[in-house]
Amino acid sequence: MNKDITNTVELSTDYENDIINCDIPFSEYPRPQLKRDSYICLNGKWRFRIIRDGGVYLNSTITLPFCPESRLSGIEAEIKDEDVLVYDREFIVDESFIKAKTLLHIGASDQYTRIFFNETEVGYNEGGYLPITCDVSRLIKSGENRIRIKVKDPLCLDLPYGKQTKKRGGMWYTKVSGIWQTVWLESIPNNAISALKITPDTHGVNIEVCGGNKKKTLIFEGKEYSFAGNSIYLIVDEPKLWTPDSPHLYEFELVSGEDRVSSYFALRTVRIKEKNGKSYITLNGKPIFCHGLLDQGYFPDGIFLPASERGFREDILRMKACGFNMLRKHIKLEPDIFYYYCDKYGMLVFQDMINSGRYSFLVDTALPTVFLKKGISHKATKERKAHFDATCYGIINALYNHPSVVYYTIFNEGWGQFDASEYYAKLKTADPTRIYDTTSGWFKVNESDVESDHVYFKPIKLKAVDGKPMVLSEFGGYVYKVDGHSFNPNKTYGYKFFKTQKEFEDALVALYENEVIPAIDDGLCAAVYTQVSDVEDETNGLLSYDRKILKVSDKRMNTLAQKLYEKFDLEFVL
Repeated sequence: MNKDITNTVELSTDYENDIINCDIPFSEYPRPQLKRDSYICLNGKWRFRIIRDGGVYLNSTITLPFCPESRLSGIEAEIKDEDVLVYDREFIVDESFIKAKTLLHIGASDQYTRIFFNETEVGYNEGGYLPITCDVSRLIKSGENRIRIKVKDPLCLDLPYGKQTKKRGGMWYTKVSGIWQTVWLESIPNNAISALKITPDTHGVNIEVCGGNKKKTLIFEGKEYSFAGNSIYLIVDEPKLWTPDSPHLYEFELVSGEDRVSSYFALRTVRIKEKNGKSYITLNGKPIFCHGLLDQGYFPDGIFLPASERGFREDILRMKACGFNMLRKHIKLEPDIFYYYCDKYGMLVFQDMINSGRYSFLVDTALPTVFLKKGISHKATKERKAHFDATCYGIINALYNHPSVVYYTIFNEGWGQFDASEYYAKLKTADPTRIYDTTSGWFKVNESDVESDHVYFKPIKLKAVDGKPMVLSEFGGYVYKVDGHSFNPNKTYGYKFFKTQKEFEDALVALYENEVIPAIDDGLCAAVYTQVSDVEDETNGLLSYDRKILKVSDKRMNTLAQKLYEKFDLEFVL
């Protein structure tokens, strides 16, 4: 069983009701921006073994895509450094499914993964957050096929690992091992389209196509646009621009030979502009206040996943109902479906890269919280740098087409920070269409698009920097612990503590009215409150960890948000 299980409470979410009679959890098409008719979801029951000390420690059945540490997986085990996780499954393929090529996809698996298809090794991956694809064309057959996947997860710190830890507690959470996203198959023709790169503006969109035949046809709003080559610029008549208040998505299809894919785009731009000596963020050329929350993406039953896709969707919609228009996705890359919901429902995303390397409480947290905010940088091994490079570029590639994603954070509070200026230059070159926060919190460098501060233990007083929008990238962390809805009755982590719901809500509103909204006069244009939900010992969420309690009035929070937006409009728009 997991560590400290006797000191914690088993919490369930309402989303578990979605999978009570469901053989295949997370069965929605996992890649909404490159959809095909050919799709076999391989989530559900797999045979599962843990090999430890040369023998079989556990022989059981696991439910994918949930990690073995989670209750929803059916395993709920502590995975040790030397353990080998072995997943096995047979499945039937109809001859009609098989085309020229067949690809096996794993949304994510942590950390070292070997994939075997019909007894032949077809792939190896190091990491824990990016998708894995294996070509099984020469091995797949009509009838029964077999997949075996072997994973080791020693929580190697040279690999990006986020907030996972071997000793859970405080702001560090349960380790997640093995497969934790959808496993699926698709069948494609020769010379199929492998990727799209969608770059919008406020008048149209440029669509670059990787793979496919030379001649292609774009089908949009009932019209066909034939083109030769790898890109087409489409002008949209009477364009409807994407905003959080009006998140309009345009759907289209692309045909290349025998291949046919469906996708979508939105029209929007993200820029930095200046007015009266103050810099601010614009969406479609208009100033916007990014009113956000830290979003860690943890759930009590599935840990790295909710029980169903609805868990992602409702987190987004419930925060929108409170007046927020942005989530800072904190050092975790979610399944693609999360970002699709942000696109669809109009939630801006500030996306963090994922930290690696050792964490020092003294150097990375204690000293900078008090006074030391400059001049610190860690060193990275060649291996760690290579893995960080691959993950950063992989995140940018994975999220490029999502209109909701407008901002990247490279390093958070110095955690594993190294060569920060170099990474700003590299990543800004890789995707110049987004805003980059090189060092969120402290240990700042000049090479950053924004001035980014964290304030928890003192009044919010920020200093503007010429040419850079002022971003309060973390603050708050107020605690109200709801009896019967807390993961750990014996431990509570947060930054300021309240005993009643009224005290908590009143203090939160006062924090915005007395400190955040007045800071707009000094140039504040984005703020990230900690956080969407409680996470394990950390009980500073607006939602309880089981998502059953909203600790604030959504009407009062929405009224507060309107005050904030009106103040910002007076300062930057009118």
